[in-house]
Amino acid sequence: MLGVRLPSQYPRKLVVSMTHSPHPDLQRALADAVAEFARETAFPLTFGGFEAAGVTTVTAMTGNHTDSLQGLRVEHSRGLGGRAMSEVRPRITSDYAHSPLITHDYDLEIGAERVRTLFAVPVVLAGDVRGVLYGATRTAVRPQTRFVQAGVAIARALAQEVKFQDEVARRVAETVSRPGPLHSHGPPDAGLAAIPSGILEELRAGHAELRQIAAETGEPETRARLAALERRLMRLGSPAPEVDQVQLAPRELDVLIHAATGLKNQEIAVALALAESTVKSYMKTAMTKLGASTRHAAVAAARRRGLIS
Repeated sequence: MLGVRLPSQYPRKLVVSMTHSPHPDLQRALADAVAEFARETAFPLTFGGFEAAGVTTVTAMTGNHTDSLQGLRVEHSRGLGGRAMSEVRPRITSDYAHSPLITHDYDLEIGAERVRTLFAVPVVLAGDVRGVLYGATRTAVRPQTRFVQAGVAIARALAQEVKFQDEVARRVAETVSRPGPLHSHGPPDAGLAAIPSGILEELRAGHAELRQIAAETGEPETRARLAALERRLMRLGSPAPEVDQVQLAPRELDVLIHAATGLKNQEIAVALALAESTVKSYMKTAMTKLGASTRHAAVAAARRRGLIS
């Protein structure tokens, strides 16, 4: 179900509220990727969104001066992002307003940010475009290998997060069709057979409330502990999953937890009372252990393993 309104300031932009919005973990991963894109490329404006039915909706941004991009819906083959979607490759223009190679459906929204150079990178998973990341400057900038490589790496890391959430959704769907321990309305598994149904219902309600508290708290360490407790509840009555175990040192975890909130190395150093070079060393070691090539990929990998929330 969609609720659509036409804002008066940007009459050609549809602001859409959807009941099927991105999963909170995916939205958070997108925000992390957009912030990482800004750090790695030095673009003063970065934004992005996920694709659905041939349309990418912008839901995350940093460095913006207006709200013109929020909720912008970019259609397949339209504008620079639409061209990146249709060609399944990065596209860039150093003079957006006068480029003859793209359609100009979104000039009003892009122009409100005084964008001159625009760079669009599709997020591709198994050959399908699942989103688009953008970097922009308000002055003319020539394409550089450095920011192209960084943008592609971040888009790939985000694609892995999408793949992970796809797998989670698949397993949840299987659980719904084949009732399991905490969410079963059929015969309980052996491990939970002795628990009265009333207590199981209380466990389900407590699990739901715990998820809400974890989502609302702003303290990283508390959120991580709540998420770990939530995972313990979800495993009740289920066989232990086979997980690729990674052991991170306490300080490596501290650095990743702070990086997950969007802090830069210098800010993390201040928060942890460490030298910036020490923070970089911990981050590099954590990335190596997690098999990640970027900070964003390391944070995503740590979340998948339940090391941080």
